[in-house]
Amino acid sequence: MGDNLLGRVRRGPILLVFATGNLLAVAAALAAAGPISGTAPSRSTIGRTWPIAEPDALAEIEAKVATLPSDMSKAFGPRDKWTALKAAPLGIAGADRVRSVVPFYTLDFDITLPDGKTLYPKGFTFNPLTYVKLPQRLVVVHPRDLGWALRTARASDFILLSALGTQNGDAIDLSEKTGRPIYILEERVKQRLGLTVAPVIVEQSGTRLVLTEYGPKSRASAAPAKGATR
Repeated sequence: MGDNLLGRVRRGPILLVFATGNLLAVAAALAAAGPISGTAPSRSTIGRTWPIAEPDALAEIEAKVATLPSDMSKAFGPRDKWTALKAAPLGIAGADRVRSVVPFYTLDFDITLPDGKTLYPKGFTFNPLTYVKLPQRLVVVHPRDLGWALRTARASDFILLSALGTQNGDAIDLSEKTGRPIYILEERVKQRLGLTVAPVIVEQSGTRLVLTEYGPKSRASAAPAKGATR
């Protein structure tokens, strides 16, 4: 660290003044604090202070929860009727297949700078994977194949439920039973990733998404993957 600082200081007088000022400030703070050990640290107030005017966030949440019905099903009906929990449907993978998709995205609005200059116009198309790295895989399954997903998925993977006919699956109930977060597959995610069948595991490879679809034989013989949840 010292060598790096010295290297930066040698590059010009402005950095030298900046570095020297920082060192003097640290030295002054240490001197004002007194010996590091053997004495209690001193407390001081520098500048004007004001009491915190904002209410406590946790207290606000608790107060709001206290006003809600104790049984939410009475207010919103049975959970299996909630449209927010309806998963996007997918077909059944009939055979093993690996394919790749580039998830291009097209802006539906202009992105402008504070001065009004357009940075990226509406209609601009780009590949988000050029700029980001997905840290986990997506394991997409029908409710009937959830056991396979739990055996196959790594600890860092996301498990998403897709609908199959009348089978939708209750992601909340299944999360509570399995002790693992389970999500639903949204229609926009299905379209963006180009998903057609399940089970399928989606994983980033460079600037593409690799979709590995698992047929009946692979599902029946799948062994727990390294780091998978049992």
